[in-house]
Amino acid sequence: MTNELIAETIADIRPLDDQAMADARARQAQLTKPAGALGVLEDVSITLSGIAEACPAPVPARPAVAVFAGDHGVLAQGVTPWPQEVTAGMVENFRAGGAAVNVLARAAGADVYVVDVGVASPVKGDATVLARKIRPGTADLAGGPAMTREEAEQAIGVGIQVAGGLIVEGYDALLTGDMGIGNTTPSACLIAALTGTPAAQVTGRGTGIDDQMLVHKTKVVATAVARLAPGADPIDVLAEVGGLEHAGLAGLILGAAAHRRPVVLDGVIAGAAALVAQRLAPEAINYCFAGHRSVEPGHAAALAALGLRPLVDLELRLGEGSGAALAFPLVRSAALILAEMATFDSAGVANKDA
Repeated sequence: MTNELIAETIADIRPLDDQAMADARARQAQLTKPAGALGVLEDVSITLSGIAEACPAPVPARPAVAVFAGDHGVLAQGVTPWPQEVTAGMVENFRAGGAAVNVLARAAGADVYVVDVGVASPVKGDATVLARKIRPGTADLAGGPAMTREEAEQAIGVGIQVAGGLIVEGYDALLTGDMGIGNTTPSACLIAALTGTPAAQVTGRGTGIDDQMLVHKTKVVATAVARLAPGADPIDVLAEVGGLEHAGLAGLILGAAAHRRPVVLDGVIAGAAALVAQRLAPEAINYCFAGHRSVEPGHAAALAALGLRPLVDLELRLGEGSGAALAFPLVRSAALILAEMATFDSAGVANKDA
């Protein structure tokens, strides 16, 4: 059933609408400003028109942050100084509205939902925390597969279903979030495996490890990735070295694209998940905006492979969806510019080309 859901979702992902994008470019050229003066905001508005198949695109007004939470068996390798219990503690912080992403989401007018797709500790589900646990944390990827292929597919299916459910509830833009102590290690593995970049270039300090721990973490990543054959199936890569939250986020991206809704990606964990989605359905990435550039080195490699330009670069390394929430007002502003800014004709302003 999960296989069918993934296949059907991928089949529903269509290219952006060329005519709507052409109309948006033409409208941008008529707005009361020099051509190209709003830089990347103009590109964002054109992409939004292609997503919506309309020019101007509807202005995103009801965003939701979906924070996928999962734990990681690779913690046994000492890749972070933080204990696994922090994951469940942060889920409760999200539920109470006290985390950074809650604050930033409120500023952006977004609602926050947490999806327990693989937290090791028991988590109570409610209207804010969605209980969708596939298994209580992954296995240690240093010694073998992090999960089975079936579990990876199930977690992708959870993400697809969460996207669909949020869209049915009226959310018109989905923002990615994540929580999982140790999840920069599987992120580095996924990025190395899916981009062919050496482990040393994509493995970072995560929550703040010292030089010795970084050397060890890099070795763990390199050894795990070496088990994979070049060009391996993306779901097999995900199962071997990824996390359940990566799988859920990949599904969220696929589900949003199938429903023609924009996605604002967060940092390195979202970037790793987006690489999986890209390998499964290349067109899906055209529905994504990179909210920010993380200081994690793997994120730059992921963004380059995805062909995405980050909207902000504030040296963030928090995760949670913080960068996506910060960037959403820029996406909304881009849509507002195209929809509401006067043209030379409507304003009675002389155009240099007139």
